[in-house]
Amino acid sequence: MASPILPGSGLGSGLDIGAIVTALVNSDKSAKQTLITNQTTINTAKISATGSLKSALAAFQTAMTNLGKKDAPAFSGFTATSSVPATLTVTSDNTAVNGSYSVVVNNLATSSKVASAAFAGGATSAIPTGTLKISQNGIDYPVTIASGATLQSTRDAINSTLQGKGISANIVTDSNGSRLVIGSTVTGAGSDLKVSGIAGLEIDGSTSLGTTPAAGASGNIGGLAKDALVTIDGLSITSKSNTITGAVGGLNMTLVAASATPVTVTVGTNTDGLKTSLQTFVDAYNTVINTLTTLTKPSLDDEGNPTIGAAMTGDSLPRNLITAVRNELVAPGAGGQLSVLSQLGIQTDQKTGTLTIDATKYAKAMATPGMSSSVQTLFSGTDTKNGLLARMSAAITPYSQTGGILDQRNTSLSKVQKDLSTQQTALDLRVTNLTASLTAKYNAMDLLVGQMKATASNITGFFASLNAQQSAK
Repeated sequence: MASPILPGSGLGSGLDIGAIVTALVNSDKSAKQTLITNQTTINTAKISATGSLKSALAAFQTAMTNLGKKDAPAFSGFTATSSVPATLTVTSDNTAVNGSYSVVVNNLATSSKVASAAFAGGATSAIPTGTLKISQNGIDYPVTIASGATLQSTRDAINSTLQGKGISANIVTDSNGSRLVIGSTVTGAGSDLKVSGIAGLEIDGSTSLGTTPAAGASGNIGGLAKDALVTIDGLSITSKSNTITGAVGGLNMTLVAASATPVTVTVGTNTDGLKTSLQTFVDAYNTVINTLTTLTKPSLDDEGNPTIGAAMTGDSLPRNLITAVRNELVAPGAGGQLSVLSQLGIQTDQKTGTLTIDATKYAKAMATPGMSSSVQTLFSGTDTKNGLLARMSAAITPYSQTGGILDQRNTSLSKVQKDLSTQQTALDLRVTNLTASLTAKYNAMDLLVGQMKATASNITGFFASLNAQQSAK
């Protein structure tokens, strides 16, 4: 909106009306505008601080979740190694114990692959319309073969229909012609494929195609699917897959290659791994503490006295949050002989509130028999609630969860921001109206003064003329 203030001096009064109106309006506006501006700056900083804190807590919670994963536990008291990773690899979970095992991988679990009879026409060979039935493990998988199908479109129909079932098809061409080859990712004895329903694509998976197949022959390639066979300390173990879980408590073995040479699987104390996980925990915790410090610590002058407050200086929310997480650090846990983190050399810096790991104290603590299991129990707990990771996550959940304390705070601050915006709009309207009103009044005054000056000038001229006439007589 264009300003109603007219520039320059009034024609009648000679006064700078624009400057007078601006001064009066600014005087009326100043106090309220300063209040709105200051409150908006403070409120905006608080909204930003709330978002920063929620992000820090989300990152901390993610770290707790990753450290507490059941399928890849970060705080396993023991770790498993394989003497020949090219033959088998091994991982351990929280139930593993010290030990050594001799493992021989006699053979791997294999899957089924079958081939059709050869088609002399190649990939464009015509295939009859109908329903192709691929059977495996007693389950039939129907594939619709449309009119005008070719060997190639049949392959495509199988792949599009059975994607996600572990079954796929391709075309292999040899001297006899092109064959439809169907394979499966499912391993283990009894998982052989069988194909029926379409003339020319009848495949009995129990029959071997042989090393020099005739054009009209069909069957399995490379033999029937079979189970993996391993011996563990002389005990024979079979498995449908090449991942063996549960054969040895706490261990998961992945078979890579068959070998007559025994592989030694060793389960030992996870000292280095636990230290790495502890450092990850400490780093994640320190990030939260440093964020809280940044949001609450005021600026200091040269003498160390506080000057400008931070976004959350004096706020009870960060104090309550810090208290909540620190309470879990010092609360006795379920770790048996290990009840608090200080026993592992993890200490709190009295100035910053962050955690540090004393390497010497940690090494000394881990030399205590059974300490690795105690570390595992302290962090992972004996149930889903009493481990430090679970307790720490529970402590921050009321703040970080959707609709939690931080979300409620942000909603409240957003309402304040909206109210301040409304106040600013109202103030701007008042300034516009006041400017127009004062300008109109001063312009009217200027017009009146101009009229009065004109009248005075006329009167003065009249008497001057009269005096001149009298002087001429």
